[in-house]
Amino acid sequence: MAFKKRVEEKVLDVDATMQGTLTFKDPVNLRINGKFEGNLEARGNLTIGQAAAVTADIVGDNVIIGGRIRGRITAKQRLILLPTAIVQGDIYAARLNIAEGAILEGNCSMLHDFLNVEELARYLEVDLNSIMEWANSGKVPAVKEGNDWRFERKAIDSWVAAGKVGK
Repeated sequence: MAFKKRVEEKVLDVDATMQGTLTFKDPVNLRINGKFEGNLEARGNLTIGQAAAVTADIVGDNVIIGGRIRGRITAKQRLILLPTAIVQGDIYAARLNIAEGAILEGNCSMLHDFLNVEELARYLEVDLNSIMEWANSGKVPAVKEGNDWRFERKAIDSWVAAGKVGK
């Protein structure tokens, strides 16, 4: 007889004013309905509710925006801007869905399955010299094609999640 382990869904619903840095290493379902300022990194699903006002740099897997955001958004799997979304800042997404009525004031770059050195530096928010040093020393998962380094985004995400950045 096979036993199925029930996976508990971790849900955090924030309806308050917060400031600082929030980082979630394990997948969660995070919903922000209030005000938030700072940096936010979440694995799993992040929803910014219609009443939310957020000033932050956000990195997440699946990000759904219904409220106001000012800052940089990186969505490693999917970014959805609902009709009520107002985004001021640059977005980087693997997949993007912008509903009619949503407002985006900024630049949009699509995340590709493979990144070059400059794209990886922006993706990890580190300087170009660090990326080159890590690639040349074999510290980061990379493939050299001619004179150029290529980085598979999924391998980089696993490398970061394992805490190997800079080691």
